[in-house]
This record gives sequence, structure tokens and C-alpha cells, in this order.
Amino acid sequence: MVLGAATALLLWAPVTVSVPVLVTEAVILVVGMVVMLVANGVLLHWGLAPLGRMTRLMGTVDLLRPGQRLPAPGVGSGSDVSELILTFNAMLERLEHERATSSSQALLAQEAERRRLAQELHDEVGQSMTAILLVLKHAADDAPGPLRENLRQAQEITRESLDEVRRLVRHLRPGALDDLGLVSALTSLTQDFATHTGLTIVRRLDAVLPELDKESELVLYRVAQESLTNAARHADARRIEVGLRSAGEAVVLEISDDGRGIGSAFEGAGIRGMRERALLAGATLDITSVPGAGTRVRLATPAPRKQF
Repeated sequence: MVLGAATALLLWAPVTVSVPVLVTEAVILVVGMVVMLVANGVLLHWGLAPLGRMTRLMGTVDLLRPGQRLPAPGVGSGSDVSELILTFNAMLERLEHERATSSSQALLAQEAERRRLAQELHDEVGQSMTAILLVLKHAADDAPGPLRENLRQAQEITRESLDEVRRLVRHLRPGALDDLGLVSALTSLTQDFATHTGLTIVRRLDAVLPELDKESELVLYRVAQESLTNAARHADARRIEVGLRSAGEAVVLEISDDGRGIGSAFEGAGIRGMRERALLAGATLDITSVPGAGTRVRLATPAPRKQF
């Protein structure tokens, strides 16, 4: 475009060049060439800038953080770069939808497997160990002194193992969530967690919340479960606050600890699993962490939601 404008200017302008070329004429020609090259470079940079933004986005895009898009070109823009941007945004939209669908199927299959394992542990292992406890009790009642003490110890070990099996069953499939609701399930979860870890858990759970479907409640519960586990295993925390409240037509879960933080660049499988669950529920997950100042996990789940 710049070259065409310069050519037209030379054709129609009353400009002549002497032979030999005068110094002033040479200066004018050189200045004109420089201006043309600079203008051409500026126009190229402006026209190709969207490609640079696209390259940077392609290197950082994360399908677990949906909504990342390039600015759409102006209405009526029909350039090749504009078409490329529109196609790229449409591709991201399709990939996010496919990722959400595959994550939904995987997580639902995972929960189904958790339910199956919990049922088998409860029906098979739990009942068998209960029967063993009864047999040991009867044997201890009829046994002589030294043997009775050994049988009492075997009873105690079996009882502790049965308690652990029941804890695993609750971890795999929280019965309180199905029977008593989200608030009761979180209360039971935090009490059990505090008992086994020795951490101080402060609960701020609103009793009245917008109605949620079962899947959204399960997402909130699993994110709370994973956040508590991360705080205990990786953050060296001593105190954890668990909050659940309503915010308009949404339910907000907030979990913060006083640990060492996780660092902005680190995301393990647990955090990515939380992001997948948030994506499944159409929720917004924010994780903020400052080294040495703890971590805060905030999950906002819309309510009510359609079944997925």
C-alpha cells in the first residue's frame, strides 16, 4: 500500500530529477525512501500484531481455565488475519466444550467406581470384620487368663481396623451428603479431619443456602476434601478456616490456611482435579497463595443448575 502511494505520488507530482543528480534531489529521494520504509514497517507491525497475540495465547492456553479469547476483529473486517482470529476462537470454544464433556464422563465414572468400592467395603469387608469381632468376643469370654488377654488385644486391633474401613467408606462415598445434606456432610468431614490430623478447623457454614443439585453439592464436597488434604500434606498448616455461604444465586465455598503456600507456578494433580470438578459444575475456582502466608481456595457454584 505504501509503495503504491509513493508510485502514484511520483507519477502525478511535478517532480523532476536532474542528470547528474543534485545533492538536494538525492537528499529528498533518500528521505522519501526512509519514510516509505518506516511507514511500511509500522503498517506491517500493526497488521501482524494479532498473530503475535495468538502465538502467546497458544503457548499459555489452559482448557481448565475457560474463556481465554483473542479480541474479535471489528464488524465488517474481512482480512485473512481477522478470519484466522475468528477460527482460532471457535477452535478454543470447541476444545473447551469437548474437554468439559470428557471431564464430566470421567468424573461421573470415578464417582460410580467410588460408590462401588464403598459398597463392597461396607458389605463385604465391614461385615466380615464385625463377625470376627463377635467370634473374638465369645472366644475371649471362654478363654483362660493369658489367652483371654491376647484375644482382647486382637479384638482391639480388629475394632481399630473396622473403624478405619468405615472412615475409608465415608471418604469414598459420604453418606451424610446423601442423607443429611451439604452442611452436615462438611461438618462431619471437618470433624473427622481434625480428629485424624490434629489441626484446628474453624467452620463458618451458613445453615440456609440456595438449593443445589446433587452433582453440584458433590463438587463442593470434593473440593473441600481435596483442599483440606492439600493443607495437611503440603502446606504445613496449623489452622484452617472452612466457610460456606450464599452470594446471590450462588453458593461460595472458601477454605484458607495459615501454611507456607504452594507457589503460583505449582499445580499438582489435586488442584487440577479441583479445576476439572469446577468446570463440570459450571463453577468458578480461584486459588490464591502467597509463600509463607497461606493459601485460599474459593469456589463459587451457581444455583440452581440443570442436571449434567
